[in-house]
Amino acid sequence: MRTAPTILHLDMDAFYASAEQAAKPSLRGKAVIVGGLGPRGVVATCSYEARVFGVHSAMPMAQARRLAPNAAYLVPRFGLYREVSEQVMALLRDLSPLVEPLSLDEAFVDLEAGQTAWDAESARLTGVKLRGDIRAVTGLTGSVGLAASKMLAKIASEQAKPDGLVLIEPGTERELLAPMSVRTLPGVGPATGDHLRRAGITTVGEIAEAGEDELVRLLGKAHGVALYAMALAHDVRPVVAERDTKSVSVEDTYDVDIHDRVRVRMEVQRLADRCVGRLRGAHLSGRTIVLKVRRYDFSTLTRSETLRGPTDDPAVVREAAARLLESVDTTGGVRLLGVGVSGLADYTQEDLFAQARTAAAAASAEELEHVEPEETQEAVEEPVPPAERRWHAGHDVRHAEFGHGWVQGSGLGRVTVRFETPGSLPGRVRTFRSDDPLLEVAEPLPLVEGRPGDVGSPAAGGEG
Repeated sequence: MRTAPTILHLDMDAFYASAEQAAKPSLRGKAVIVGGLGPRGVVATCSYEARVFGVHSAMPMAQARRLAPNAAYLVPRFGLYREVSEQVMALLRDLSPLVEPLSLDEAFVDLEAGQTAWDAESARLTGVKLRGDIRAVTGLTGSVGLAASKMLAKIASEQAKPDGLVLIEPGTERELLAPMSVRTLPGVGPATGDHLRRAGITTVGEIAEAGEDELVRLLGKAHGVALYAMALAHDVRPVVAERDTKSVSVEDTYDVDIHDRVRVRMEVQRLADRCVGRLRGAHLSGRTIVLKVRRYDFSTLTRSETLRGPTDDPAVVREAAARLLESVDTTGGVRLLGVGVSGLADYTQEDLFAQARTAAAAASAEELEHVEPEETQEAVEEPVPPAERRWHAGHDVRHAEFGHGWVQGSGLGRVTVRFETPGSLPGRVRTFRSDDPLLEVAEPLPLVEGRPGDVGSPAAGGEG
């Protein structure tokens, strides 16, 4: 354990929802809920104004609508969130070479390794400056926790929410932890919490009083020993700058079960292409292709195939995924499909690509010999439906006459747009035909104006 609170944990406040409020003046100070808007959608995050109504992350969207019917419901804009996250992570890397991102909006920083803090006062000043820099660069707020260990720094940032800073002085940890719920400790979920409660243990202090032997008896050796150490505030885990990616995958959940086998095949091909796009974006290749299918009855099947060498070739991944699909019965309907690549490497071998393609083509030809002619004909001649113009709630658009705005809602051949920008006053609302030729999808604008290379600027090339 350190003797100074030089481990910092940053957690951006209601990140997705706050980014949407910063981008949309009419939503500031109002309940905003971001997530999947279909019948099976869930809440990704919500603003603090929405939390007053009981809405929280991972809640079914249908339940959120019942609790907060007048909130703004938006589809996530991950391109924007990634760009803002990169700005925040760049600020953290200015503080130290040891930055451990946990997600787009959360990271640990070892301030001691960066020689930016060495005692409580320097750590506090660093945290204050960081919060100011984040607000200046992104227009958003983040909460900062400072402590001598990762566990305590994360607990401190939770106490600091929203938009605050909490520093835990070394030597005060056990006193601070004692009255807290056992659920405060990492690894104590609902099941473990209930098990401890039945044993009469509800606080961290009671875990420490129970002793290691009792914890081992209740939870097993590995979990019991680890939990007892955490209750005593013992945590020597280092901040790790790089985390090895084990797999790259994409998946989609469908609002209505897919029964058409041809449509299922098309979706698998599309997911394979998206997966390869992410793989190449990370400069990786992989040997094992994985297909995930969740059927109408919620049963989930996983199939995998390992190639002779690593690949990032979309044709190879598509062919492998298609072969894997042949072993799965989808006649009852499919509610989720996913394609992934594991066994990753940071290099590719073109000769192995050729071998894999040859093997894939041979295997595909061999399988076609056993397919009924009607099925083969259907797969070849089934027309691909034309792409429809879909207007996602919350996404950016531009009108040739009225300028930049965002989709407030769409349906029945109409799309409603509010015309405003991050630096404007709340804008006017207008409704158009969904096929209006003057209306087009646009890239997001910078949340803070006048920053070269920000989201939506020509240098940034941000996603829409």
